[in-house]
Formats: sequence, structure tokens, C-alpha cells
Amino acid sequence: MATTEPTTRRTVLPGEPPFTVDDLLKFPDDGNRYELFNGSLLVSPAPLPLHQRVIRRLELILDVAAPDALEPLSTVNLRVDDRNYYIPDLVVVPTESVETAGLMFRPAEVLLAVEVVSPSTQARDRALKREAYAAAGIPVYWRIELSEGPTLYTYQLDKDAYEAPVIHKAGELATLATPFEVSFDPAELVKRRG
Repeated sequence: MATTEPTTRRTVLPGEPPFTVDDLLKFPDDGNRYELFNGSLLVSPAPLPLHQRVIRRLELILDVAAPDALEPLSTVNLRVDDRNYYIPDLVVVPTESVETAGLMFRPAEVLLAVEVVSPSTQARDRALKREAYAAAGIPVYWRIELSEGPTLYTYQLDKDAYEAPVIHKAGELATLATPFEVSFDPAELVKRRG
């Protein structure tokens, strides 16, 4: 039987704060999700299985509803500028951008950003990401709170800030018009297959 011994080893990251996107490109592929907020490093572990289920289910729902000119994608690189870089759980982008973006998308290409709130990302997803996506000009932000059944919070950009969210609880049909028309019950996101 294999065992794992505790270690005091630390990952040594290249560069020094404030970090840049170029620094991130030199980081090791160690299973963590590295993001930047004004040059400060945000580190998250790989998402939990339920989190992954929700992202996959939502991506499938959006893929069926999306017009041919738009495409949902999970876990993409979003470079706002040299010191701000995020990895949204899910985005909707123009299909053409998928073929031309390269390693990173620009904020102007992202029509919807979605974050699924995990215990380790609560403050980040509820405030920091919401403010950052609004400042980047992303027109629509959705936040999914798993601990609430789940509940879907939808935000629309008004100038440089998001309006108060519209709240869609599990067991209710959420009918949304942007970035395209789609309807679903947030409870579908956590259901078992079959």
C-alpha cells in the first residue's frame, strides 16, 4: 500500500510580487489554479467533483441553447491586462474568437462569465470577481451558490458596475435573455445523470 509522507517542501514560483501574466506563464503545472488581481497572486486548488458537475451541466445547457455564433467554454484564460488575469469557471464567447484567441481571451470577447462558488472561493466570487469582471466590461456575470440549493445570481452591466442581481432559486425556472435566450431550473445543475 502506498502512503504519502508529510513534506515541508515549498513550491518556488518564478518572479516576485507584483506578478505579471508573463510570470504566470513560467509557473509550474502543479494542479493549482493561478490568477492575478492587480499583480497579487490568487491560488485555488482543483475544483471539487460537485463543482465540476455543475460547470459541465451548465455548459451543456448553454451549448444546446446557444446560437451558432456563440459558444460556451469552461476554464479559459482571461487576460484583462498585464497584472490582471482570471480563469472563469465558464464563459460564453463568439465562436469566431474560439478559433482566433490563442492562449488567452480578451475581456471584449467574453459576453458572459460564470463562477461556481466553492468554500475556498466565496469572497473572491461574491465580491472580487464580480467587481473585476464589471471593471473589465464583461456584460453579464452569473454566480452559482451551491450551498443555497443551488441558487443562480445573474448580474447585468450598467456602465462600469453590475446592477443588483436577479436571484433564481432551485425549483424555479430561470428564463434568461442575455447573452441569448435560455431557460433552466438551477436544480438541474446538481442532479445525478439519468
